[in-house]
Amino acid sequence: MTSYLVTGASGHFGRLAIAHLARIVDPAAIIALVRSDAAAAAYARIGITTRRGDYGDRASLVAAFAGVDRMLFVSSSAVGNRLTQHENVVEAAKAAGVAFIAYTSLVSAAARAMVIGEEHVATEAMLAQSGLVHTLIRNGWYTENFLANLPQALETGQIFGASGPGRFSPAMRAEYAAVAAIVLKGGHDREILELGGDDSFNMAEFAQTLSGLSGKAISFVNIPPSALADGMVRAGLPAPVAAVLADADAKAADGLLCTPGQSVSRILGHPTRPYADVLKSALADPA
Repeated sequence: MTSYLVTGASGHFGRLAIAHLARIVDPAAIIALVRSDAAAAAYARIGITTRRGDYGDRASLVAAFAGVDRMLFVSSSAVGNRLTQHENVVEAAKAAGVAFIAYTSLVSAAARAMVIGEEHVATEAMLAQSGLVHTLIRNGWYTENFLANLPQALETGQIFGASGPGRFSPAMRAEYAAVAAIVLKGGHDREILELGGDDSFNMAEFAQTLSGLSGKAISFVNIPPSALADGMVRAGLPAPVAAVLADADAKAADGLLCTPGQSVSRILGHPTRPYADVLKSALADPA
């Protein structure tokens, strides 16, 4: 029986990928890579096998990957400190004889222009040099990324950003995770998948949609990326994180996060969820 291991199984993306994978392969063939007793216990309750491993500990990964046929490599959340961790994953997979890796990257145009994409580009190069059979799952922005500022927008009537007229074509995190599970099962080996949702918008259109749904006049205010970063810091984000996010927003002005072609829905076999529907649900249930 083919074995499937999902790294980052304690995170949102990993959990969603495993949930979908369990619907399309035998759950007994799935292995979740975890770091804590709590995560192991949570998977044990639903009958999923776990192994312990830490991206910072290559030896633990070699042991965890032993006997694994196919692996979903969920990129580390430690933005700015991912390269050593990712090298550990790739080298451990080679040492353990993993046959296939699917890696969650960022859409190519954005990755090559944005600070947040630099580590993805470097990791893709590592995989190319490794000789391992792999597929690049280049995800666009999550629709959920646009929900964080809803309370402020509804209170002030303004959405601040630096993306200007740039368009986005996001999909839900669960939709990207389902694609990853399908890729892990098989059928897309050695492919490069540039992924995004079916519909697209710029932030002025987003504000207009939000206005219509909420009944409140809301406008998009384009500001310099430095001002956007300062606002994020005042809201409580660490300065380095704010700088990376503001850079991404500014670079999105060139449409780098818009991926036409209904790529996610083509793999899933059904349309992606419209962002207006996501906004409607968020407004109905602010929690």
